[in-house]
Amino acid sequence: MVGVGLLLTVLSVMNGFEKELKDRILGIMPHGAIYHRHGVEDWQALRDRLESNADILAAAPFVELQAMLSAGRKVKPAGLYGIDVEAESRVSVIDQFVGDEAFDRLANGGKPVADAEFVDEAARGQAKVPGIILGEGLANSLSVSVGDRITVIVPNSQAGKSLPKYKAFKLLGVIRSGTELDYALALIRLDVASNLSAMPGRVSGLRVKATSLFEAPSVISEHVRNMEYGYYGSDWTRTHGNLFHAVQMSKNLVGLLLFLIVAVAAFNVVSTLVMVVVDKQSDIAILKTLGASRQDIMTVFVVQGSVIGALGTALGVIFGLVGSVFAQDGVALIERLFNVHFLNAEIYPVSYLPSQVQWQDFVLVALVSLTMSLMATIYPAWRASRVAPAEALRFE
Repeated sequence: MVGVGLLLTVLSVMNGFEKELKDRILGIMPHGAIYHRHGVEDWQALRDRLESNADILAAAPFVELQAMLSAGRKVKPAGLYGIDVEAESRVSVIDQFVGDEAFDRLANGGKPVADAEFVDEAARGQAKVPGIILGEGLANSLSVSVGDRITVIVPNSQAGKSLPKYKAFKLLGVIRSGTELDYALALIRLDVASNLSAMPGRVSGLRVKATSLFEAPSVISEHVRNMEYGYYGSDWTRTHGNLFHAVQMSKNLVGLLLFLIVAVAAFNVVSTLVMVVVDKQSDIAILKTLGASRQDIMTVFVVQGSVIGALGTALGVIFGLVGSVFAQDGVALIERLFNVHFLNAEIYPVSYLPSQVQWQDFVLVALVSLTMSLMATIYPAWRASRVAPAEALRFE
């Protein structure tokens, strides 16, 4: 019961991690992206070209920057992305973790800002302040809330220019995805990000959402091969592939280790039945003298061992189902009671313990457990069938 229950609970938790990785992290970040070395000027034409392919559901422009965010005396690095709000919602589920109001305000945050406005912001206090959306962890690290001002500093990679570009932004909202992205992601308007980049008026590339997550690498690779010189691609296996494979490998290894617990429990069935055979030798001998065959004796002990295995497996499945369903709430309750936090999104992929029940795991574990229990009965039953009545009853 304990072995089966723990195995099912842990498998459900690992399934939960895998599901959250797909639905949240890989839902917010693109399946893939196509870049150009010198930026893309006519991104609308490239988007139409990509979306004409049946393997691609949608494409959206973006500007990718590495920036420093400053608020008061606190400074934090962040991945700064300029997005087209309307197009972004077609390739990402990030709007589910931000809120419609903040996204609408970001989309209507004013007209494109001229590049000259980034030169001396202090002298141009009248300039319109654009909006920015930060991950919740990033906002907490900077100790800012909605409505506060944040200074964004972007290194200038243009030849002969060493001074960075900087710009004041107003915090419009926070991203609450419960993943590692909350500590590293910042969103601004596409046009503002383009002016902050080394290639004003251009975008870094286009995010791509493929029809199948696992087919995305081959889809991106095929498109890049057929495009002009200067284009190159990236996909989720390069950014989060190691994390996905680590979850898969952990699930397999933990499952194997916990299957050994079930195997040890099955070995205990062997030892229990062997002790019963030794204790009941005289009873077995009397049954044989009354006409019981070896097959009858084996059947008795096989049924006894199978009932033990079936009862333990059934209770284990119930225990595993309860543990899987209440794992997330149980851990959250412990965290609140003892004021501890087991999972930090700065270290782990998510900040909570996810769980997902997959019935195929329950069926597989139950069948393996029952099979092990049945196999464990064979040797004790064979020993019982070999008891000689004369030898067993000699001293009775």
